[in-house]
Amino acid sequence: MPSPEITYQREAALDPEEFVDVLKRSTLAERRPVDDMERIKLMCQNANLFVTARIDGKLIGIARSLSDFAFCTYMSDLAVDQAYQRMGIGIRLIKETKRHTPIAKLILLAAPAAVDYYPKTGMTRFTHSFLLDNIDDLKV
Repeated sequence: MPSPEITYQREAALDPEEFVDVLKRSTLAERRPVDDMERIKLMCQNANLFVTARIDGKLIGIARSLSDFAFCTYMSDLAVDQAYQRMGIGIRLIKETKRHTPIAKLILLAAPAAVDYYPKTGMTRFTHSFLLDNIDDLKV
């Protein structure tokens, strides 16, 4: 019996419940506010580039990004259902995202479990990144 075909496409919107479902089936839910549906809705509403991987309509992978399509694309989420990992879906989602933003640099922060994955894809490790989570931590 042939294995089901994986389809990759850019989608105009992302259903928040479907997003949470695939986050939970990946390892990314540990670092995302999956119990705060209002925040998840805002994450889906305000991102502007969604590339999905589906089997028979079921979301099995997502690359959720914010892009100006000219200078930078920030891939905020790259999640693949654990049952479908190690099949090249993540790299294909990265490739499709880059294909939609060819002149913009693709930037992402690696999840701790995936920090060794990205160099294997051909992406360059960049050590000059900074993070500010709490405005009170800013020294003025």
